[in-house]
Amino acid sequence: MSDFTDNELERYARHIVLPQMGGVGQRRLKDARIAIVGAGGIGSAAIPALAAAGVRTLTIIDDGRVERSNLQRQTIFRDDQIGGHKATLAADFARALNPHVNALAADTRLDDANVERLIGGHHLVLDGSDNFATRLTVGDASTRLHIPLVSAAAIQFQGQVGLFRGWEADKPCYRCFVGDAFDTEDCDTCAENGVLGPLAATVGSFAAVVAIRALVGIGGDAAGKLFLFDGLNLDWRTIRLPKDGGCKACG
Repeated sequence: MSDFTDNELERYARHIVLPQMGGVGQRRLKDARIAIVGAGGIGSAAIPALAAAGVRTLTIIDDGRVERSNLQRQTIFRDDQIGGHKATLAADFARALNPHVNALAADTRLDDANVERLIGGHHLVLDGSDNFATRLTVGDASTRLHIPLVSAAAIQFQGQVGLFRGWEADKPCYRCFVGDAFDTEDCDTCAENGVLGPLAATVGSFAAVVAIRALVGIGGDAAGKLFLFDGLNLDWRTIRLPKDGGCKACG
């Protein structure tokens, strides 16, 4: 345990005593780099969870500014921060929560031109963005770069989380799941349809669990599975996604 300071040993003690985690698992988190796309409702739960867990580097990508309507579910922001850049404020929050975390802010809109620069060099991408165009851009790039992708979404009372490694012969990518019909920003949004605040937090926290399992290598392999949460009926179910042999991203 010589790789950890006394402060870190005390901070991560409840992780280290887990037989599935131990010092080896915590070391993997300490060495990990995660790109988080979106500092909204899902990011507001995933960012604190991953920062507190001891992930060494978090790159937070979001070009948005805090609005008052965000505060019902984006709980890392305060009323006096309305108008501020989300990515910058989220990175500040993560560093204040855990000074051992290197939290980086990218106050820019992710697109085809910059996606590989923004997510390249990371061990995992967690996408909580709010439109299919961004999700497909992230999904296609993560497949090209061979970076595992945790994709999470929440709207109204419904949530979903999936882990994708589409470059593998038997694993689907995100485009295998949604197809080619959503390469635009014309899709349902929380502003139009609403979302229960704690549901977004539930989905974001679950996505953080999926990410930690993948980084540490504990539990069964979740790649290719989609986890669905129904907040009205309080029900989780899991479906296995097929790989699309004709997928233009990974087929």
